[in-house]
Amino acid sequence: MENQFIIKGGNPLHGEVVIGGAKNAALGILAAAIMTDETVTIDNLPNVRDINVLLTAIESIGATVNRLGPHEVQINGSTISDVTIDYDSIRKIRASYYLLGALLGKYKRAQVALPGGCDIGSRPIDQHLKGFRALGATVNIEYGMINTFADQLTGNHIYLDVVSVGATINIMLASCMAEGRTVIENAAKEPHIVDVANFLNSMGANIKGAGTDKIRIDGVKRLHASEYSIIPDQIEAGTFMVAAAATKGDVLIRNVIPKHLEAISVKLIEIGANVEEFDDAVRVSATDRLGHTQIKTLPYPGFPTDMQPQIATLLALSNGTSTVTESIFENRFKYVDELTRMGANIKVEGNVAIIEGVTGFTGASISAPDLRAGAALVVAGLVADGFTTVDSIHFIERGYEDFDKKMTALGACMEKIPVDDEREIQKFKMKAV
Repeated sequence: MENQFIIKGGNPLHGEVVIGGAKNAALGILAAAIMTDETVTIDNLPNVRDINVLLTAIESIGATVNRLGPHEVQINGSTISDVTIDYDSIRKIRASYYLLGALLGKYKRAQVALPGGCDIGSRPIDQHLKGFRALGATVNIEYGMINTFADQLTGNHIYLDVVSVGATINIMLASCMAEGRTVIENAAKEPHIVDVANFLNSMGANIKGAGTDKIRIDGVKRLHASEYSIIPDQIEAGTFMVAAAATKGDVLIRNVIPKHLEAISVKLIEIGANVEEFDDAVRVSATDRLGHTQIKTLPYPGFPTDMQPQIATLLALSNGTSTVTESIFENRFKYVDELTRMGANIKVEGNVAIIEGVTGFTGASISAPDLRAGAALVVAGLVADGFTTVDSIHFIERGYEDFDKKMTALGACMEKIPVDDEREIQKFKMKAV
């Protein structure tokens, strides 16, 4: 049964929220965990759909997966009997391609269905395949599958034509047990690249330079057991930061690494929000209507593309004219039509959104076009006058754990109900008055 969120806007968010583990780091780390024949324990795992789909895929090839709790898992790759991954749900998540690098690195062969994920523009995997070929692998795409194999993998110098998080992680996985040294130039620098490298190093890999644009990997013979805790999710944290500012609330966001949030913090401060940093928390508050700014999404440490819809929603309520330039994905403005139905004034020209701030939104029935845009539309509903319903929330649940519960704990008036369940809608409206 498909669910939707129903929201009554107008409540400022107040209180504390605890941020979960980083989904994008966890996906790379879970794939890496199958590369040893010893048991690996991973905690601070976000309990979201993408993670659960990947764990099912890992089980489907024979690895032992033991859920110790919603946020902790043990994986043992010694029982893997198959290097072919092809079942429906894996096609829905982009990160299924990390299993290519992990299986190729360990068994010198892999076959994985071509991945899907959110429809936010083409995300070619040519840089991944270029990396595998540079290490000595043969790569073919046939019948909707990526098929790769090698007699042996040998380190090489690989220059990425575009900065790609996925390719950087996949080449790290494939090369960490290759013969000799691999150098990745023009590597992505995102926090989750560093986390995956730290995890591989905890298993005995030899990776240096993660977090810079040049990563050096010296191949090792084997990897061993490890216990590892995933970094906090920078995008979940950023989403709550924006929600606090948009609702003119005051929220302490715990279990974060403030350095990872700097690009977001700087923009919030620039438009007039208050941001206080602590060791492992940030506090965001706002009292007045915020101002305008220019934003351009860039690879880390620039402004994250995954925060673009949320910040645009906030700027649509701010004073003056803002521009948001999307330089990573070409199809990332599909939420603009939904915001327009709520009263936003946004014109999209190519990869630039020109935003004329309005004084408020009004509730509407809207639909989440993808993961981050869905979260942004929930934020819009929290500030809108009246009632908003957001459907296609399965997108949101791919990357946010208990999003509605965390919001209601901060004072939001929202609930998850079955789509078009008139009785539940009426019950919610009676309670919300």
